Amino acid sequence: MNNKKQRVVIAGGGTAGWMAAAALTRLLHNRVDVTLVESSDIGTVGVGEATIPTLVFFHQLLKIDEKAFMAATNATFKLGINFENWRTTRDSYLHAFGATGQDCWAAGFQHFWTRGRQLGLSGDFGQYCLERVAAEAHKFAHLPKNGLNYAFHIDAGRYAGFLRQLAEEAGLKRIDARIEKVVTRPADGFITQLQLDNGDRIDGDLFIDCTGFRGVLIEETLHTGYTDWSHWLLCDSAVAVQTESHAPPLPYTRCIAHEEGWQWRIPLQNRTGNGLVFCSKYLSDDAATQRLTGNIDGAALNDPKVIKFRPGRRVKQWNRNCVSLGLASGFIEPLESTSIHLIQQGIVRLLRMFPHGEVQQSVVDEFNRQSVDEIEHIRDFIILHYHVTERTDSAFWRHCKQMDVPDSLARRLTIFRESGQIHRKNNELFDDSWQQVMIGQGLLPEAYHPIADMMSEQELQNLLTHIKSNIDRTVAGLPTHRQYLNSLFNRA
Repeated sequence: MNNKKQRVVIAGGGTAGWMAAAALTRLLHNRVDVTLVESSDIGTVGVGEATIPTLVFFHQLLKIDEKAFMAATNATFKLGINFENWRTTRDSYLHAFGATGQDCWAAGFQHFWTRGRQLGLSGDFGQYCLERVAAEAHKFAHLPKNGLNYAFHIDAGRYAGFLRQLAEEAGLKRIDARIEKVVTRPADGFITQLQLDNGDRIDGDLFIDCTGFRGVLIEETLHTGYTDWSHWLLCDSAVAVQTESHAPPLPYTRCIAHEEGWQWRIPLQNRTGNGLVFCSKYLSDDAATQRLTGNIDGAALNDPKVIKFRPGRRVKQWNRNCVSLGLASGFIEPLESTSIHLIQQGIVRLLRMFPHGEVQQSVVDEFNRQSVDEIEHIRDFIILHYHVTERTDSAFWRHCKQMDVPDSLARRLTIFRESGQIHRKNNELFDDSWQQVMIGQGLLPEAYHPIADMMSEQELQNLLTHIKSNIDRTVAGLPTHRQYLNSLFNRA
C-alpha cells in the first residue's frame, strides 16, 4: 500500500471548497496534505441557504456540533418546502421531509390511501406525514430515534467561514491568491501545478475544482464539456436580496410560483433570504428585480444581486486527476435545495473512491457513472414540478406543461398514474418525495395494488384514523419553532 501522503489542492472556496476542505482534513488527515487556494477579491454566489436532511448526516460524519453550527450560521430548522401556486394559482401543498403513512411489504401507503380516497375515507395525503403536519403548525423539536426528519436554513457565507475554521484547525493550508495558470503534464493532460499571482507554485496529486460556473480547471483547462438541460429547465436566472425579519421564522421554505418562474423565502434567525428564479426569455433582469422587491416583507439589507446560470452538468465530474464540485460540476436550479446535497455527495463519493497513489481510470469511470445517475434523477424530480401542472396562464407555464420530458421521467409519471407504483432505483435521493409532489401537483393514481383490498373498509378506516391520531397527538405536544430555537440558545 502506498503510504505517501496525497497532495490535494482545492481551487476555490465558497460552500463547495470549504465543505471539501473540512471533510478531507477531518476524515483523511493522516493520508492527505490539503491546500486551498482562493482569492478574497473574487466573490461567491453565496445564496444557497436552504438544505435537505442529508446535511444532518454529513455533519455527524464530520463530528460537527449541531448547536455550534447553528449559532455560527444563524440557522433555523427546516421540515420541508411549501409550494404555492404551482398546480394552479389558487393551490398550495407542502413537500415534507418525512415518510407518509405506513408501508407494507408489497405496497406503499399511497395504495391504501388511494383505495380510501375512492371510498371517501381518506383525508388530504399530507395529513399522514408527521413532518408536514408539524411544519404547517409551525412546530419543531428533536424527537427520540430521529423521529422528526429535518434540515436547515443557513447563512451560506457564514457556513463557509465555520467550515474554514474547522479545516484550518485540522491542518489545512489556505492561500489567498488568484490562479494565473494551470500547468498540465504533456504526456496525459493531468494537472501538475497551479501558478498563482503572488508567485507561488502549488504542486498537487489530486485537484478539486470549486471555482464556480467558470470551471477554471475542469473546463477552461481540461475542456471536459457540458451537457445543457435548458430545453427542459427554462429558468436560467435569479435575483436575490436579504431583508429584515418581521415575524417568527417558519420551519419550512416558501416557494411561490409566478408567471415566469418562482420566488423563494428562507427564514434565518436574524433575517430572511429572498430570491426570484426566472426565465430570461420571458422576463428581463430589471423586471425581475422590480417584481422581487415589490414582493418582500421587511426592509432590504443589501442591493439585489442578479445571478445567471445554465442548467446542466459537466460531461465528467472527474476528469484525469481533477474532481469538480458545486457549480463547477453543474447546476440544475435552486428548487428543492439540492445544490449543497450534490456537493456533499460528491465529497462522500470521492472519500469512498479516494485514490491510493495513481488515479485509476476504472475508479474514475465508476465515480462519473454514479454522479450522472444521481444528478439526472434530481433533474427529473425538478422537471416534474414544472411539467405536471394545470397552469396555462402564461407562455412560460404553457411551454412547461406541453414540452417533451426525459424518457426516464415520462416512465415514472405513467407508472404512477396508471398503477400508483413508484420504483426506486439504487440509492436515489427521493422516494416518498415523488408521491408527495406528484399528488400535490395534481397527478393522482388511477389504480392501486390489490393487497389494499385485503383490508375491510372498517380496517382501512381504523388504519387511517390511527396514523392521523398518532401524528396529531405528537404535534400537539411540540413547542413552536420559535420557542424551540429560543430554548436551544437560552433566549427569553
